[in-house]
Amino acid sequence: MSQLETKSQAWSALFSEPMSDLVKRYTASVFFDKRLWQADIQGSLAHAAMLARQGIIGEQDLAAIEKGMAQITGEIESGAFDWKLDLEDVHLNIEARLTQLVGDAGKRLHTGRSRNDQVATDVRLWLRGEIDVITSLLTELQQALVGLAEQNVDVVMPGFTHLQVAQPVSFGHHMLAYVEMFARDAERMQDVRKRVNRLPLGSAALAGTTYPLDREFVAERLGMDGVSQNSLDAVSDRDFAIEFTAAASLAMVHISRLSEELILWMSQNFGFIRIPDRFTTGSSIMPQKKNPDVPELARGKTGRVVGHLMALITLMKGQPLAYNKDNQEDKEPLFDTVDTLKDTLRIFAEMMQGITVNAAAMEQAALRGYATATDLADYLVKKGLPFRDAHETVAHAVKEASSRGCDLTELPLQVLQQFNAAIGEDVYEVMSLRGSLNARNTLGGTAPQQVRAQIARHRERLAA
Repeated sequence: MSQLETKSQAWSALFSEPMSDLVKRYTASVFFDKRLWQADIQGSLAHAAMLARQGIIGEQDLAAIEKGMAQITGEIESGAFDWKLDLEDVHLNIEARLTQLVGDAGKRLHTGRSRNDQVATDVRLWLRGEIDVITSLLTELQQALVGLAEQNVDVVMPGFTHLQVAQPVSFGHHMLAYVEMFARDAERMQDVRKRVNRLPLGSAALAGTTYPLDREFVAERLGMDGVSQNSLDAVSDRDFAIEFTAAASLAMVHISRLSEELILWMSQNFGFIRIPDRFTTGSSIMPQKKNPDVPELARGKTGRVVGHLMALITLMKGQPLAYNKDNQEDKEPLFDTVDTLKDTLRIFAEMMQGITVNAAAMEQAALRGYATATDLADYLVKKGLPFRDAHETVAHAVKEASSRGCDLTELPLQVLQQFNAAIGEDVYEVMSLRGSLNARNTLGGTAPQQVRAQIARHRERLAA
């Protein structure tokens, strides 16, 4: 049995009494940080290779460490590894097992490092991989939205401001607005990744080490973009976790905004869309109900992720340099943020592919609320009327249509000409829903021609 196991803690020679069971449970992290095991082994192998290269440990020790780590990997993957609460965290559990397997070579592995720089490295390695997964999931969601947009380029729906009917838009155009949001989220993730992918290992506890380490070699071995330049900052920095959680919070906010619209559109008052049954539930008492549980729960989980961001910011705000035990509390919020975002993106990418659109209901809704009033104003401007005068003229026309209980397009030409004599028969095409859409044929506009151009751009971008 290894010295680490017999003494329970790596520092126990200094202490006159063992840690109480209550304190063990309170301070241990092994049952949540064990998910870092792959990163821990990856970092340890790179560290061991560097120690051997620098002549700090022998080649036989390196070979023993590599063999032992391979066995530990197999044990963990098969579920045979015995995670021990007494060993507190993932690092000491793996080190103790390694020492049990290979003896003194396992004890030499920790030369030139501390758990402070070790855990900072592990979390960065783990998070780097998770960011890559999340970026891929963001791509899948964007592709699903682009596909839905392409199927519905010519579907007209009411565009809203203040949740009031404003102007007609293409449903495809509306979906592409979310593609833009999730594209920015992907950009943010890649930007965060650059700052995550820096190596703290070799900073030791807080001041560096007396051993002639080659930190650049370790960084290159681990595929990291650079090496931290200040040992105090390296072991205590959690900016990267906060920055990631901020980016994740924004992505969840975008999911929440989309969820809110899906919930509204699915309701009987709108009836714009149908969400596949596998993403909905029924009521225990009302047999007619079909509830949009997935969007509702995603909307709720957004608060959870934003809460994790606040927790991490608060965690760091009062800490002096360098490492403090407080930082153990960074992992559960970070882990849960990653899990929540990945699960949400995965389910939304699938759900959005299955949504069906009620084009007739959308078009009927667009006919309510005088959605083409601005088009009439623009028409009058082109006839020579100043915009403010045109705005006032159309307001009177809307008032007249409202009093008659009809749409602007249903007002007789002679009535419209009472408001301005320049109005001609061509005004009806201008005020039609499709005429309104087609007229907005500028970059970023809702005209079907522009929407199709944007779809092509997104497809090319997402395929790259």
